[in-house]
Amino acid sequence: MSNRTAKKRTPVSKKRGAAPNAGARDLRTGSLAPLLLPTRSIEQEIGTEVRRQRKALDLTVAELGAAAGISAGMLSKIENGTISPSLSTLAALSKALNVPISSLFAETDERRDCSFVKSGSGVRIDRRGTKAGHHYDLLGHSLAGEIGVEPYLITLKDDAKPYTNFRHAGVEFIYMLSGKVRYRHADRTYLLEPGDALFFDSEARHGPEELIKAPMQYLSIIIYPRRS
Repeated sequence: MSNRTAKKRTPVSKKRGAAPNAGARDLRTGSLAPLLLPTRSIEQEIGTEVRRQRKALDLTVAELGAAAGISAGMLSKIENGTISPSLSTLAALSKALNVPISSLFAETDERRDCSFVKSGSGVRIDRRGTKAGHHYDLLGHSLAGEIGVEPYLITLKDDAKPYTNFRHAGVEFIYMLSGKVRYRHADRTYLLEPGDALFFDSEARHGPEELIKAPMQYLSIIIYPRRS
């Protein structure tokens, strides 16, 4: 009989291929974004909701503070989540905002920023610096938060002219849908054809330098930090 002690075998899960925390990984995508956001205090959650509802009514901090009978300084601290407002203060704010006081405690998962635009119903706008023949259809917009996102469907009409001096804060993503355009960014140019994508720092000068083949249309998504 062998004196060697038999090695203990590690139990194998009945579900082959199963791994610890597989359920958590199921919630992930290919994105590098964190799975979970940092936990925030109830004061921060209330402050975010008060700010969101104030901006929805297009009110300044001073205007809402006056309507609720509190100082602009106190309201600013409430929105920043640095103080815990009393129940009477919350009641005054809810009355000024014309919402139930319970809405200021809304669960974060119950309300998330979402914008839906039906095909063909994008808002035609004149963006700052828009040139003749460059048509911008706004496909949605971020309603709140520290980051602004503007998705556009850009159509270059027959009367469009090349223009490479667009410039703005943030970054921009372009996805070519139809046609052919030579696009300039800073000191380089890129030939864009259907299916091509370009992602760049939009503080550098950029824009279509050569309009080669019509019809020319591309998706442009601009992402930038909002001013506080």
